[in-house]
Amino acid sequence: MGVNSAPMYVPSGNELTLAMRSFCAFVLGLAMLAVSPGVASADTFNTRPARNQQAVDYVIARALSQRGVPFAYGGGDANGPTLGVVRETPPDAADPVANPIPGGVPGLNFPGLAPPAAATVPGMPASPAVPAPAANVVGFDASGIIVYAFAGVGVKLPRSSGEMYKVGQKVLPAQALPGDLIFFGPEGTQSVALFVGNGQMLETGDSGVTVSPVRTAGMTPYLVRIIA
Repeated sequence: MGVNSAPMYVPSGNELTLAMRSFCAFVLGLAMLAVSPGVASADTFNTRPARNQQAVDYVIARALSQRGVPFAYGGGDANGPTLGVVRETPPDAADPVANPIPGGVPGLNFPGLAPPAAATVPGMPASPAVPAPAANVVGFDASGIIVYAFAGVGVKLPRSSGEMYKVGQKVLPAQALPGDLIFFGPEGTQSVALFVGNGQMLETGDSGVTVSPVRTAGMTPYLVRIIA
């Protein structure tokens, strides 16, 4: 007695073509993920809670409001630009206390998120790239502007870039978000800048507080995220 079997199904040419196209699209999608892990990490997984993002936006706005304020060695605190100092060792290594915020923003204090007023420095216009006068300068140094920016949301940071590098959350450059800190030199001891997005950073240099393309020469392997 024979065994009945169902007739074999043979797909048509159109069905084979559609199946091949779907398979190729799947393989292409995997390849795109493989060649662009930084984009996937930053855009898909590397986000902040809404309230923390509001705080970061305010930090950036507060820093940007100081563009054009001149460089002053040792200048700047939580309240704004200050008179620089003349000394051979950094004046700002004595305050290692910090308040990094790895997951939340307890006690945050930012009034309405309105952009801060531009700095008022006697005799200095609020425009980018103002050359620093030779003496008696009221302004910021590299870490001073960062201290000022984060103080606007109640975060107290150390007064030297080397101490700042020790706090917060370390992130790879491919995972950078606006508001992260960029450091230069061994263990961040030479300088610090604020990543503001779109490949730009805010820093205080010889031309004062300016925004420029991110500089990778001398950059530390990690950025630091103060507000996660």
